[in-house]
Amino acid sequence: MASPHHIVREDWLALAKEDVLAPGQAIFDCHHHLWDRPEGCYQSKALMADVGAGHDVRASLYVQCRTGYRVDGPEALCPVGEVETVLDWTRGHDQFPAGIVAMADLQLGENVGPVLEAIAEAGKGRVKGIRNTTAWHADPAVRSNPNPPPDGLLRTDAFLDGARTVAAHALTLDVWSYQTQLDDVRLLAESVPELSIIVDHCGGPLGVGQHDRFEPENFRAWRDALAAVAALPNTRIKIGGFGLGVFGWRYSRDALPPQSETLAKDWRPWVDTCLELFGPERAMFESNFPVDKGQMSYRTLWNAFKRLSAPLSQDERDALFWRSAARSYGIDEQIFVHDYRRISS
Repeated sequence: MASPHHIVREDWLALAKEDVLAPGQAIFDCHHHLWDRPEGCYQSKALMADVGAGHDVRASLYVQCRTGYRVDGPEALCPVGEVETVLDWTRGHDQFPAGIVAMADLQLGENVGPVLEAIAEAGKGRVKGIRNTTAWHADPAVRSNPNPPPDGLLRTDAFLDGARTVAAHALTLDVWSYQTQLDDVRLLAESVPELSIIVDHCGGPLGVGQHDRFEPENFRAWRDALAAVAALPNTRIKIGGFGLGVFGWRYSRDALPPQSETLAKDWRPWVDTCLELFGPERAMFESNFPVDKGQMSYRTLWNAFKRLSAPLSQDERDALFWRSAARSYGIDEQIFVHDYRRISS
């Protein structure tokens, strides 16, 4: 199927002009992809150009997106090729990514164990977690994946067994679901309390199809479902993904790219709700590039997050910009301490 993402236009993004805010704030970009697709190519060179745009981005986390699968061998082991490809593309940039969230089919249940071991071996210490394709909605207007999954994957006994196996291998589980699936996420977190679950993209608040993001009842439905997830201590939240088409924002249609003041104003209700429910110690900012790059520049995105977090203490901002993610994924916190890069150079 055709890509549901907004097309990246570098010339349009270059029209956004603003200074970097709080340039001394260390950042761990805990969610980005790399790919070479008909819709565009985003490999190490493009990532490094973005992270070098002025913010103090010290490390990143790659999240699976079906890049570079093996084309032969057992089907269950094909996703190992993604880890191999990413490490090949990023050779020489050890902190970009510092960690990898890979794909292993949890519908294999307990039999996913050997796949996790193969992925860990290929990752050379960098594989920190697993994610499956699980975001599903009955309305075809709600689509964020070129190949949507079937309904109900999060509810199957096999997935639960696979999730327990992920926990037994000391890995985390990222879950990308829409707001209409958050009850499934809650049940998963309740059923596997030993598993650390990171909910992607604010828990999927929707603004397309039958879902109007400005409708109070739609907002309440998202908030109430997310609150039940947040009540469980083994859950975390990634704050970002606002450039996804399913969120309903259409900045890409404007003559000029958005400024960070606009983004902060638009996103504040959802960001404040995530912070209220999870607190900074269980929340983390993400770029979701290059998906969100179709609607905003990297510099503007992180400026928006800095505006949104400005009322917080420095300790709370550090939690959101790097510490929560580093602890969730087991990344060396020394990467982010004051003057680390200058001391180590």
